Amino acid sequence: MRRIAIIVVVVLLLAGGLFMLSRPQPIPVVLKEVAEGRVESTLANTRAGTVDACQRTKLSTILGGRIEYLGVKEGDHVKKGQLLLKLWNDDQQAQATLAQTQITLAARRSDEACISAVNAENEAKRQAELRTKGFVSSSKEEAARTEAEVKRASCNTTKADVAQAEAKLKATRVEQGRVVLYAPFDGIVAKIVGELGEYSTPSPPGVPTPPAIDLIDDSCLYVTAPMDEVDAPKIAKGQPVRITLDALPGQVIPGKVRRVAPYVVAVEKQARTVDIEVDFDDPAKVGQLLVGYSADVEIVLAGRDKVLRIPTAAIQEGGKVLVYNPDTGKLDERLIKTGLANWEYTEITEGLKAGERIVTSLERAGVKAGTKVVPDDKAK
Repeated sequence: MRRIAIIVVVVLLLAGGLFMLSRPQPIPVVLKEVAEGRVESTLANTRAGTVDACQRTKLSTILGGRIEYLGVKEGDHVKKGQLLLKLWNDDQQAQATLAQTQITLAARRSDEACISAVNAENEAKRQAELRTKGFVSSSKEEAARTEAEVKRASCNTTKADVAQAEAKLKATRVEQGRVVLYAPFDGIVAKIVGELGEYSTPSPPGVPTPPAIDLIDDSCLYVTAPMDEVDAPKIAKGQPVRITLDALPGQVIPGKVRRVAPYVVAVEKQARTVDIEVDFDDPAKVGQLLVGYSADVEIVLAGRDKVLRIPTAAIQEGGKVLVYNPDTGKLDERLIKTGLANWEYTEITEGLKAGERIVTSLERAGVKAGTKVVPDDKAK
């Protein structure tokens, strides 16, 4: 009997051990406590935005020719009206010199003709006075008057010759303007295409030729960013924006929407976006920015403080969450109602109370309602 009792005890111990080994082990899960905080409804750009300059121009001469003068280098700061580039134009300068000489010659001829006209008019007056006194015949008085009119016409003709010569000089100067480039505003030379002595070719219509000089005004910068066409109706001028730059990690720069494009851009098939422009609230506090920096924008549509919130990633399809039950050590499924939301947090209006803990590690295998779990305190 003693032997039988021992065998029974051993069998029971083995069965208990097998049961314990075969029983499912609790799954470690990451829990997040439901608490109060700020929740915002936001929109983000679909692709990286870009820091742009308010003024940027790509300059090319109207005529082609050999570069005779190049007064700047890439990266130089220039002032408005500064001469940047000039092509060879000795022929135009010769034409200008000739036109100036013609103006001088025409002016002297005009002076001569007009002096002669004044003398002829004085003589005509004298002959008229003598005619009234009977000292000269009417025919001589008529001849003097005709001579005065001819001289006055000659004077007017020479004045027209002066105006014509001046117009020719202006036309020559206009031609000279076709081979020079002046800075239209203060800025930085971003790119120069061509070297001293090389031939510079203007861009003909329909042919994308690189400009001779790319000039940027870095005193005024803004951000352009593409937004999904679905979000476009929610965006309006003046909405607050948070700007982040890859070049300035960890820094959030406040800004405002200044423009929403009135059209949709189809970059790729099924990828349609609307471009927005964003101004920096205080560019002086940002520091040195470079045109071309990549940027991301987050538009704040609305926000509420001191509301119950949970991580957005904890919400399952159908508006459900898994709540940890400390009494049973299992997960309970709970239907919730939400308010404002973004990629980080979602406002809870019904279904949860402050202090309850929900599962955020939904990607772990076996995590579902009714599962025995254990808080994973290491994964926080």
